[in-house]
Amino acid sequence: MPELYIGLMSGTSVDGVDAVLADFGASRPGVIAHCSAPLPAPLKREFLALNASGANELHRAALSANALAQIYAKQVQQLLKNTATDASHVRAIGAHGQTVRHRPGEFDGVGYTLQLNSPALLAELCGIDVVADFRSRDVAAGGQGAPLVPLFHQAFFGQPGRSIAVLNIGGISNVTLLDADPLKPLLGFDCGPGNALMDAWCLQHTGQAYDDRGRWAAGGKVLPDLLADMLDEDFFSKPPPKSTGRDLFNAPWLAQYLLHRNAQAPQDVQATLTELTAQSCANSLRSAFPACESLLVCGGGAFNENLMARLQAALPDLRVSTSERWGLPPLQVEATAFAWLARQTVLRKTGSVQSVTGARGARILGGIYPA
Repeated sequence: MPELYIGLMSGTSVDGVDAVLADFGASRPGVIAHCSAPLPAPLKREFLALNASGANELHRAALSANALAQIYAKQVQQLLKNTATDASHVRAIGAHGQTVRHRPGEFDGVGYTLQLNSPALLAELCGIDVVADFRSRDVAAGGQGAPLVPLFHQAFFGQPGRSIAVLNIGGISNVTLLDADPLKPLLGFDCGPGNALMDAWCLQHTGQAYDDRGRWAAGGKVLPDLLADMLDEDFFSKPPPKSTGRDLFNAPWLAQYLLHRNAQAPQDVQATLTELTAQSCANSLRSAFPACESLLVCGGGAFNENLMARLQAALPDLRVSTSERWGLPPLQVEATAFAWLARQTVLRKTGSVQSVTGARGARILGGIYPA
C-alpha cells in the first residue's frame, strides 16, 4: 500500500529547492517524482547576508522564511500535479528550511542551529501536515544537529558485507560511513567546505553562480602553499562528532589566507579551492574509514567533473561514483532523506544517531504542523 511523503531541501549552496514525492510503502523507498526550482537572486542574496549580523535582521529573516515557504508550496503543487496525486494522499511534508546559522554547543553550552522556514504557512498553503525544525532537538540533547542523513543513507545505500561511504557535497560536505560489520556504530560528520567557497569565488571573478563542471578550475593550477595553509584550519583535525557551516567557511575565511600573498591568478585560486574540497573529504575518509571500498557522491558537487576527478585521484584505491549508480540521482538524495525523516517523526521513531551527532541519545526530530 502506498505511503507517500514529500521532501523539500534547500541546502547550504543556497542555489535552489529540490522536491521529491517518495513512496515508503514498499520494502525499499522509491522516488515517484522530482522537481526543482532556483532561488530568486534577491532571496539568495538575503539568505547569504543573514549568515552574519545585520540591520533589522529579525524582520528580514521572517520575510525570507515566508518567501521560501511560498517557493516550497509551488514545488509541492508541481509534484502533485505531475503525478495526479491528491494532497489528502500525502501523509506529511518534510521541509528542512534554509540554514543561516549553525553554532551547536557554543556560547552557553547548548548553542543553536537556525533554519529559516515558515512551516505553518506551508501547511496552510498545501493542506498537508508539515514536519520541520529537524536539527534543534538534537542540539538540545547536546548534539551537533548535523549531519542528519546517515540513518537514511544506511537504510537506502547500506549493503551487508560491504564498506561504503556516502559523501554529500553541497555548500558544506558531509560523509556517512557504512561499515561492512553491522555491529560497528554508524558514523558520519561534516568534512568541511563543499561548493560554498568555490561558488563564491567563481561568482566574484566570473559573474557565474558556479563553476560549470569545474571547467574553470580545470584550467588553473593548484597553489601548494595556499592549499597547505588552508588545510591547517583547526576544524580539519578536530575529531568527530563535528559539524560546520558558512559561519566558518566563508569569504572572510578565505580572505585571511590571501591577504599577505602576492596577487594570485583567480583561476589558480579556484583550482586550489577545488583541491581543498577534494583533499579535506579524502583526508576525512582515510582517517576515519580506512576499510572503505566504495565512495558514492551526491549533492551538486557530484556534477563537478573536475572535483570528481580530484577525489578519485586522492582516493586511488576506491571506486568513486555518483549516487545515481546506486539507484538515486545526486539531486534527489537529501530531499528524499528529509521525506524519510518526516516519516520517522510521524511514526514517533528516532531520526538522529548518538554515534554521529554526539548527543546524549537518539531523539525524535522535528515539530509537526498539522494541515
